[in-house]
Amino acid sequence: MPNGILLALIAYASYSCSDAVIKSLGGQFTVFEIGFFVTLFAGCFLFFTKPGEERWRDFWRTKRPWAVQARALAGIASGMLSVYSFTTIPLAEVYALIFLAPMLVTVLSTVILKEKVGPWRWLAVLTGFVGVMLVVRPGFRELHLGHLAALANAFVAATIVVLMRSLAQQEKRTTMLGTLIGYGLLFNGIGAAATSFSLPNLWQMAWLVLGGLFTAGGQLLHLLAVKYAPANRIAPTHYSQMIWAVVLGAMFFKEYPDAVSLVGLAVVGASGLLTMVREEVRLGTVRWNPFTRTRL
Repeated sequence: MPNGILLALIAYASYSCSDAVIKSLGGQFTVFEIGFFVTLFAGCFLFFTKPGEERWRDFWRTKRPWAVQARALAGIASGMLSVYSFTTIPLAEVYALIFLAPMLVTVLSTVILKEKVGPWRWLAVLTGFVGVMLVVRPGFRELHLGHLAALANAFVAATIVVLMRSLAQQEKRTTMLGTLIGYGLLFNGIGAAATSFSLPNLWQMAWLVLGGLFTAGGQLLHLLAVKYAPANRIAPTHYSQMIWAVVLGAMFFKEYPDAVSLVGLAVVGASGLLTMVREEVRLGTVRWNPFTRTRL
């Protein structure tokens, strides 16, 4: 289990580095172009990580095609919203808003899956929103479209988690990844061609490759982590990304959260962990993982 937790920590550090690379490219390319190249290079690396019993040429064979397409389209929306928010507002604020997703899963579960939600889980939802208010502080500072994009991304990510709860045991990994990569390349490619596409120079291309490598590395390490430790033990490591957001933001982008924002981040993390604990009490184990990556 310690090996699994360590691998999960490294995986989320890799994801955070990918997000930092995306942020560094803001202003140099459009959202579509960044999404296209990062998806392309991540797909190239992920091509070699398929399970031995699966084949990429069969990725289009699905048992529930409409749900798979919906998950892929939601993943594309999540990726686009993420790129926009990372390139326009501080890393810590993006993560605070996106990390509302586990709490929003609770809300969507009552609406879509008709689940009964107890007072502790509703307390976790309320606490999470309070933490976000401490970080973002609407009315006390100027809000940007990037904040709205990050909040929308949390809703999209929560929707994906709900979809994955019904697909995880029915569809192949190559199917889920293949459709996500295919839609990502098609959608972002059309968007890049229709806007101001500019060919990256060698230095910019190296950063785009690095962004794809960090994304693929996070995916692979997360898969390995699950082999060594159950999801309910790995899930809390997701919140290490908040620490990375503060560290990377300060080191490379001169973003320094104040004390109130740091308290807000801690509150958001605590509410997410409370959500995870209540799921374990209710189900005996976390059968679904609301902390997995919902985008490339």
